[in-house]
Amino acid sequence: MSRGLRIALIEPFLGGSHASWARGYAAKSSHQITIIGQSGAHWKWRMHGGAITCSKAANILNCRPDVFLCSDMLDAAVFRSLLRSEWRNVPLAVYFHENQLTYPWKEGTESKAHDRHYAFINYTSALSADAVFFNSNYHRTVFLEALPGFLKAFPDDRNEQSIADIAVKSTVLPVGIDLQRFDPFLDQNVPTGKPLILWNHRHEHDKNPEAFFQLLFSLDAEGIDFALAVAGESFADRPPIFDVAKEKLRHRIVHWGYCSTFEEYARLLSARPVLPVTSMQEFFGIAVAEAIHCGARAILPNRLSYPGLFGALADFYSTDQDLFEKTKQALIKPLLQSPGRLSGFDWAEMAPVYDRVLSDMAGIRIEQ
Repeated sequence: MSRGLRIALIEPFLGGSHASWARGYAAKSSHQITIIGQSGAHWKWRMHGGAITCSKAANILNCRPDVFLCSDMLDAAVFRSLLRSEWRNVPLAVYFHENQLTYPWKEGTESKAHDRHYAFINYTSALSADAVFFNSNYHRTVFLEALPGFLKAFPDDRNEQSIADIAVKSTVLPVGIDLQRFDPFLDQNVPTGKPLILWNHRHEHDKNPEAFFQLLFSLDAEGIDFALAVAGESFADRPPIFDVAKEKLRHRIVHWGYCSTFEEYARLLSARPVLPVTSMQEFFGIAVAEAIHCGARAILPNRLSYPGLFGALADFYSTDQDLFEKTKQALIKPLLQSPGRLSGFDWAEMAPVYDRVLSDMAGIRIEQ
């Protein structure tokens, strides 16, 4: 059969990287994709109430979908239970960008035990889905390995055999990224002047900004010359270290704050910056992938998703001292050319993979 599928893509948190993923796939897919989403805010409420809101929107679609593709922010079991009765057997996949089972909690907020319910939503969503996709092999591994300990926290009837049921229907499906849109900028921005250190992540605790800025304070104290660009999205409860660093490193700063246009962001990345990464968690690393594609010299922790995804295109460190030495050398002896382009995750290559996987789920063969 040659027609494309009708895919309902359900994203209760349609913001940031989740929105880029949903819209990027919709733009590049050969299938007919309808995005049903809510604004990217109030993530806890989205995990509780998103299934109700999104099921209402799904139930008034003109045609029966061939597949539901849902993000990890959806309570998939509740969503499916609220669908029209004749649509409840439509194949449903859950895509895990992140999960609340292994995500590091901020000190001083609710304990992980107190908010165990959000991890339980991820667990039951995976259990009720027909297919479970993880954005990296690292993510799939840590989620499945964390489930036994998670279930043992409950008093009885833990249904631990369900872990094997989830594992058998779980596969890795990397994030698609619109990398080609950076290409027009890559030969226009020849680096000059001081070497640039870049932060292009969210301003949140899980990215470990304290370690990042401590690295910069040490480099500055040693008299190593560099300029600093801090991009990425900031929130009202951003870690205080950002305000401290903005004052302490003011003589280094050439850019501070969320880029107002894509062009501004692309020019920062194409300046071939040094990108020291200190994250405590990373299930994929879109910001890192974008920077590497644009020629950044990434210095990444030898853990999390990074070694499996970025391999020879980055330097890896194991200790704080190792990070300091590698960053120092990158600033003193910058590379004469880019480490290499990262093209494998571009939607031009990933969209056909998604299309094929979802066609197999629906049992509908499409012509390529």
